[in-house]
Amino acid sequence: MSVDQGDIDEGVRANAGRLLARGAGDDVSADRRLAAAIDDLGLPDAWRLSERTRALVHENFADQCGLIERALRHRTSRLLAERGAGELALAVDQRGPSVHTTLAAAGMLADRGLMREMIGRARQAALADTLVTAAPERADRPSLIVRLVEHPDPAVANLASALMVAEAKRRDGLAKPQHSDLPAECHHQLVWAAAAVLRAELSPRPLTEQARIDAALSDATLGVLAEHDEGERLEAVAMRLAVALAPSATELGALLVEALSDRRVALAIALLAQALGLDYDIVRDVLLDPVPDRLWLALRAAGLARAAIARIGLALADSEPARDLEAFADQLPAILAIPPADARAALAPLRLHPDFRASLVRLARALA
Repeated sequence: MSVDQGDIDEGVRANAGRLLARGAGDDVSADRRLAAAIDDLGLPDAWRLSERTRALVHENFADQCGLIERALRHRTSRLLAERGAGELALAVDQRGPSVHTTLAAAGMLADRGLMREMIGRARQAALADTLVTAAPERADRPSLIVRLVEHPDPAVANLASALMVAEAKRRDGLAKPQHSDLPAECHHQLVWAAAAVLRAELSPRPLTEQARIDAALSDATLGVLAEHDEGERLEAVAMRLAVALAPSATELGALLVEALSDRRVALAIALLAQALGLDYDIVRDVLLDPVPDRLWLALRAAGLARAAIARIGLALADSEPARDLEAFADQLPAILAIPPADARAALAPLRLHPDFRASLVRLARALA
């Protein structure tokens, strides 16, 4: 069937031109897609993100970009209006959203620091969703979090209540935070990247207009950074609660088991981090790593005995099919044979300055 070229509008012609250009240059793109597929085939199953985790990473990245973009647009538009640039303020308000799609296309999802945080919190959320809630030892015994909320120490009770609120904000779509809850370094990086996207979106402009946009956007960005409060983050609240509880070595195992049984993954991570004197994000990586060797060392370093380690290993295996329960059972005697002091020594590199650790890892990867 022939098509009368005179009946084709300009929009269709433009789309056809883009299709021709993509098709003509698709050899390189097709080769990249093949290379990515080959790389994926070489990944061990344990290293591959689950579909649920992948979806959570993308969802959280989009959410954080959206929160930051809305805050930047609002502040920039308000500043421009206050400075007598009403038309420019309207232009800022009427554009977007564009930050998420632009940063994703620019490769932000390959940034190691940012993705470590995104993947870590996605794995944490996925684990909380899949952990099997264990029946209490006594039918009349309240859950761990309820007991903590009713704790006689007001500091513990208040922090337990704050933990429940922080978990609801992180988990519940109806109570999503109104501000980014990323760690300061990730927040700083993403806010400035978002500001760059908005500037590019509003360019090019006459020099005087561009200068007014740049000034307002810079001031708005600094304002968004200044209002960021890490203390409200779920991880920070969980760490403060763990410090307030300060369980002994004999109490820690039972608390960890119960926190996981109660699906309070953030609290479990914080309790182990407090016991080992490590940062939350380091212990989160250890607990959620699909290769669990460092986790077993961490549990021994914290002085946990056979019963607690066995119950933690079983809980994780029941919640994540990729974890090998039989291999864990076979390995348990070797885990228990490691003295806590030796386990602590083996984990000593985790206590190095983060930049030092990162440099050591980069060097090892380059020399491998």
